[in-house]
Amino acid sequence: MKKIISFPHLGDYYIPFKIFLERTTALEVREAPPITDKTLELGSKYAPLNICLPFKYNLGNFLESLEDGCNVLFTAGGGCRYRYYAEVTKTILQDLGYEFEFFNFMDKGKVNLKKNYKILKGLNANLTKRSYLYNLIYLLNFIWNMDKIDKIIRKNVGFEINKNEHSNLKRKMLKDFSSTKSLVKLNYLYYKYKHKFKKVALNKPKDCLKVGLIGELYTEMEKSANYNLEKTLANYKIEVTRFTNLSYLLWQKSLLKRHLLFKTRKYCKYVLGADGLDNVYRTLYYVKKNYDGIIHTKPFGCTPEIGAIPIIQKICSEENMPIIFFSYDTQKATEGIKTRLEAFFDLLVMKRRKKND
Repeated sequence: MKKIISFPHLGDYYIPFKIFLERTTALEVREAPPITDKTLELGSKYAPLNICLPFKYNLGNFLESLEDGCNVLFTAGGGCRYRYYAEVTKTILQDLGYEFEFFNFMDKGKVNLKKNYKILKGLNANLTKRSYLYNLIYLLNFIWNMDKIDKIIRKNVGFEINKNEHSNLKRKMLKDFSSTKSLVKLNYLYYKYKHKFKKVALNKPKDCLKVGLIGELYTEMEKSANYNLEKTLANYKIEVTRFTNLSYLLWQKSLLKRHLLFKTRKYCKYVLGADGLDNVYRTLYYVKKNYDGIIHTKPFGCTPEIGAIPIIQKICSEENMPIIFFSYDTQKATEGIKTRLEAFFDLLVMKRRKKND
């Protein structure tokens, strides 16, 4: 039987991961179909009761991929209960009668490079350590360059004069990134497109509203899980900052743990788990940098974020920082979310006017 690889979505990161798997396995790779309401319905139908939203989206992605003919599945997850989800997912899919191979890039919540080489070598006997390491470095550079460009986009997309110029330019950038195997060319393209993004015509006031995003990683990074929150904020002419991205999660987070504990020592004696400590630190950062407001997102029932929320609320209360919390699950109440965001925006405008009076 022909082997066809697939994996779940997470923002635009499916693009570099697809390239990495194609080049290391020499097999056909099909990213999961775009996330829709059907994806969530499928995942919710077979997921355990009260399990969090990212699991349901990923399970739905796997089911759609299996129905599309894929038979080799990859996943990755760690930091909270998600480190156990690979086994749960595999069991559910097997109980449903699907035949497939299932691999997890994470080992006890961490990336295990040696183990992952063995996995890929098992799929491609011709894979050398040299080729594996080169493609891994290429993958990390691709992600790093994407994240740096996304930071520029969030800062400016709400103020573009020509509608959709940022999104169209990013689409071209990702296509060009995907067309080269050279690390030198990849980094050249990054600087080329960085220059282009800097040249996008803007109508941006110096005193624009600024909002910081915090919360659980999946609902921050996957637009389907947060109802395209960043685009909505851009429509309100708001500059957006989000620190959580794959670059941060893969190599920056562990290096910053001691620093975060020190900076949050007034509120946290221990690591809160998953992204909890990070979000307490970022709340303090946004306060210090005089942001106009903060938006916190999480899946319903996310234990680490539930632990962090009272601390975040305390900080915001002490510092008079507006904050709004969104907890997402399978029930889609888009009008309710829209109404709450409109009210939050009005609050930020009123606070700014009062400050300027």
